[in-house]
Amino acid sequence: MGAPLADVKRLAKHWEQSYDWKAAEAKLNELPNFVTEIQCDGFRPLAIHFVHIRSKVKNAIPLLWIHGWPGHFWEGVKIMKPLTEGGDGVQHPAFDLVVPSLPNFGFSEGTRERGFALAQYAETLNKLMLKLGYNEYVTQGGDWGTHISRALAHLFPQYCKATHLSMDAANPPTFLGSPLLAIQHAITPYSKREREGRARTEWFIKEGRGYNLEQSTKPQTLGYALSDSPVACLSWIYEKLHDWTDNYPWTDDDVCTWMSIYWFSTAGPAASTRIYYETNHSNPTPENPRAISRDVLRKYSPGVKLGYSHFPMDLTVLPSTWVRTLGNVVFERDHEDGGHFAAWERPDELVKDLRDMFGKGGALLVALRARMDIRNECRFIC
Repeated sequence: MGAPLADVKRLAKHWEQSYDWKAAEAKLNELPNFVTEIQCDGFRPLAIHFVHIRSKVKNAIPLLWIHGWPGHFWEGVKIMKPLTEGGDGVQHPAFDLVVPSLPNFGFSEGTRERGFALAQYAETLNKLMLKLGYNEYVTQGGDWGTHISRALAHLFPQYCKATHLSMDAANPPTFLGSPLLAIQHAITPYSKREREGRARTEWFIKEGRGYNLEQSTKPQTLGYALSDSPVACLSWIYEKLHDWTDNYPWTDDDVCTWMSIYWFSTAGPAASTRIYYETNHSNPTPENPRAISRDVLRKYSPGVKLGYSHFPMDLTVLPSTWVRTLGNVVFERDHEDGGHFAAWERPDELVKDLRDMFGKGGALLVALRARMDIRNECRFIC
């Protein structure tokens, strides 16, 4: 029925009385945090927060790591060091890592105009990468990071060269659109992973998707509770941290740090829900030709390579024939455990998948070279 009363009481008491936010703040400040101004076409400029770690390994691959909801940039902290340190740069490549707070999340500024949807999130991140001097880059994401990566593949394929996704979002193959995949789907029995994935997906649609409907239709009403009451905000998000992970052993400090980044966020915790509403109400029109809907994201994107890591306790776990309708899938791996927050729950597995996709064995992007140029307009925030 939702977050248990005993859990919420314990966490709220700890957050109020014994949790050390200053200690958590000090850990956040150890990261190379920056803020820079990005302006999307037709919208006012926004101050965008991001973590930027330059690898010491030559020819490191520029990687844009994109969080979702109810995540934030801190969700990626466990993969930052191993990805940027890499190995020999060939078999185990290193990455230049850019980890932004999405607009309306974390320490990025919030939007005030209506219509800031997937196209604008993608435009913001693409302009950020270009501003940092990366004319070619790859992405990794789950949740909204999946959808924004797909938007980047459709809108900016000249810059976004490949995407690795840890959440599935696709339609079944059709005989008209993908005849070979449709035949394969029709005659090939589901694997154990795919059968269990269907059950998990059906559970989410029937029992776990209420938050999505509310945030996609009436985020303003919900926002009053999220902004006014720490306990409302805690219980709304804690439910997802619990239900969307694979028996992950959350500590009370983990939860409180996670929650504090929402509570102390620049735009406030309610702002993070707007991405659902704006995306749900975004369709191309003569007045807004660059709008992009989720239906468009489920179309084939030529030229941008795709990789997938399937974690069994994610929200939507789909058959391989489905995700292969989206583009040229060059890497795919099934995992025995793990849930929605792959970078937080299973960082070692995610790092290995990225190394295998982009390393010598994958030989994916030998022409991609890191170019670093932090401009003067980027400044430390900590």
